[in-house]
Order: sequence, then structure tokens, then C-alpha cells
Amino acid sequence: MLEKLKLPQMIKRLEQVCAGFPDVRTGKNNVYDLPDVGMSAFSVFFTQSSSFLAHQRDMKLRKGRSNAESLFGLSEIPSDNQIRNLLDPVSPEYVQPVYRQTFLALEQTGVLEKRRCFANQLLAAIDGTEYFSSKVIHCENCSHRELSNGKTNYFHSALTPVIVQSMNETVISLEPEFIVPQDGHEKQDCEIQAAKRWVEKWGDFYAKRGMTILGDDLFSREPFCLALKGKGFHFILVCKPDSHTHLYQTVDFLAANGVLGSKVVRRWVGRYAEIYTYRYANKLRLNGEPDALEVGWCEVTITREDTGEQLYKNAFVTDFEVTDTTVEAIVRDGRARWKVENENNNVLKTKGYHIEHNFGHGNQHLASLLLSLNLLAFLFHTVLDLVDEQYRAIRQTLGTRRRFFQDLEALLRYFQFKNWNEVLDFMFKGLELDTG
Repeated sequence: MLEKLKLPQMIKRLEQVCAGFPDVRTGKNNVYDLPDVGMSAFSVFFTQSSSFLAHQRDMKLRKGRSNAESLFGLSEIPSDNQIRNLLDPVSPEYVQPVYRQTFLALEQTGVLEKRRCFANQLLAAIDGTEYFSSKVIHCENCSHRELSNGKTNYFHSALTPVIVQSMNETVISLEPEFIVPQDGHEKQDCEIQAAKRWVEKWGDFYAKRGMTILGDDLFSREPFCLALKGKGFHFILVCKPDSHTHLYQTVDFLAANGVLGSKVVRRWVGRYAEIYTYRYANKLRLNGEPDALEVGWCEVTITREDTGEQLYKNAFVTDFEVTDTTVEAIVRDGRARWKVENENNNVLKTKGYHIEHNFGHGNQHLASLLLSLNLLAFLFHTVLDLVDEQYRAIRQTLGTRRRFFQDLEALLRYFQFKNWNEVLDFMFKGLELDTG
């Protein structure tokens, strides 16, 4: 099954999906095949080199063959403008099957079993992120906001779910859901509507595999919680006092009467000890309605034992029963939510993938399709880091993603390789890594 997760096989599956892109061209002006167009765009994101295609055109002239052909399966290399024009009508939904195929391959190889957490669940953290912003360029799918200076800011944003795990730096991308103008003008409305669509589309597939949804306070509202339960998901969602006044009135009442569950744990962290103070309760109404959904609630406060300084405090609602024996694990998993921001969104913005860069906006779907291809590039690199020891050794030795991409860009510019095995072998031997 590991064969399915080797880079040539993953690239081949994406190429097959690109072959199904709709072709809006008429007449005889069909010089470039759509797989060449789609894979040309993907190659830029996978190598994180905006000049990759230009370098490969030069290599083709000099050497008669290019890495675009041998590594990404291209027959011809279209121009940047041709790529943008031909991809603009293509909805990002066309590449979504690749996420499912990759998930299934990870599942079949046992990789995902190592990711399971409390109650043998996978954790999927959801959050929204912007990936395009302009005061001038816009399209029919842009959202917009009015600025204080009277100007309009146009932007695109998307929900980017990822599988996370506490104490694990890697995240595994799932299908994104794009936030569209009709979702509303407030951040909360937009992200909630997109999240509901994601649950409706993919819930039947993911929930039956055992999955708990993590999210910030925007998502701990009854309609969304009911949507999750309706599909069979579990949930652990941040719950703040100012947005859940009725629930916290009940918490205060229970605490005042000495019937709120509690637990204190001391953990030594090297130079000092941290005190984890847990409070919890079950069957609390999520809001003030008489028939409101009943949830479990838990809170953790972390302080330094020597100074009394508060280091962290947060609370969550969940459909799991919270007890003395489960509260630590539930809180641990709930806190893993932040990884969708730090290990996913921030990495995509600042560590080499440049998702906020305007690679091409178009008038229809171009911006969202290019983001999808960029996310797939990130997913492919993540999979290689999980299953390919040679790739993982190279990445660990080079340290940063940026350095890895710089070395890859230089190699693919000056040397022509027959396949990806040659590329990785060259880097592995050049770094004099231990083959034993």
C-alpha cells in the first residue's frame, strides 16, 4: 500500500484528475492538453519556485528535455497566461477527489492509526483563513469589506480542515471549503456557513471512521453542534464566557454549591512545576432555551507553582462525558485546535507556500483552484515526510522548508533528472547522509 503514497503515484493521480477538467475552448486552438495546464500550475506550488516553468523552458531548449516532463508528466509547457486563462473556469471541486484518495491510502497503510487520540478518534481542527486581498482586483466570487477610509477591500477566504494531534508537528490536510459572498458579512456567519457545508459534504465519509471536530468559540453554537451530531461526529469546541452566558451561569451556580467537578495535577517541566487545575460538569444546556442541547464542559487553568503566574486558561464544550479519568485527555485534544493556525495556516503563509501571494485571480474560479493546488502540494510534502525515510532525512538535515525549496529550485534549474528517485538520491548523497 505504501506504493500509493510514493510521489510519482500521487502526481499521477493528480494528473488523471486534471484530465477531467472542463475544456471551454472552441475551434482548433487546443495546443495544450488540460493535464499539462493543471500540472504546470501544480509544479510551481510543489517546487515553490515561481520561475520553475521558465527554467524548464530554457532547459528544454538547451538539453532537449526538461524536469517538467520527467517529474510532472508534462508534454508541453504552456505560458503563465495560458495557464490562468484555461484554469479560470475550473471549479476547485475537480481536484477534491485527491484528498480522499490520499486519506484512504494513509488509512490503508496504518499511518492514521498512529494519529488516534481520546476514544480512539482522529482529530480534525477547522479554521478559516484569507488567501487573497486587494483594493482593486476582484471577481464575482470575492467577499468584500468596507474600510474606515471609505474604500473597499476585496478578499477570498476558505475553511482549511486538517488532522492534528497533540505533540505532533505535522498536520494532514483535508478538503477545503471556500467561503463565498452569500455566506454573510460577519466573520462568524461566513465561517459557520462554510463549516456546515463541509460537514454536509464530507460528514458521511469521515465521521464513520471515528473523527472529533475541534474549533474555536465561533463553532460552539447549537446549530453547528447539532449538524456535527447529525453526521456522527464528536466535538470538542472552545467555549468562552461572554458568548455562553447561560452555560456559565450554571457553572457558577454549581461551583458556589460545591458540586462542580475538579482535579489538580502537578507536572514538572524542567526548571519549575506547572499546576493544572481542571473543572468540569456534564449535561449543561448550551444556551438558555428550555430544550437546548446538553453538553459536557471542562476548563483548564495552568499556573507556575513557584510564582503563581497564570500561563494558560481555556474551556471547551464536548459531547463526550467528562470525568476525573477523561478530563485530561479531552482538554489535551481540545488544545490541539491551535495547530490548524500554527502548523497549517501560518506555515502556508510564512514558511514557503506563500498562499497570500496573488498567483492569479481570474474572473471565476482561478484563485480558489490555485489555492487547492497549493494545499495539495503541502499535503504531498506532508505525506512524504510521514512515509518516505529518505525524504524525511533530507528535510530534517536541511532544517527549514525555505532551505529545502531553495536547494530543490537550484537542482531542478541546472540538472535534468529522469525521475523523482534520482532527485532524492542526489540530495541524499550530496548531504552525505547515513544509508544504514
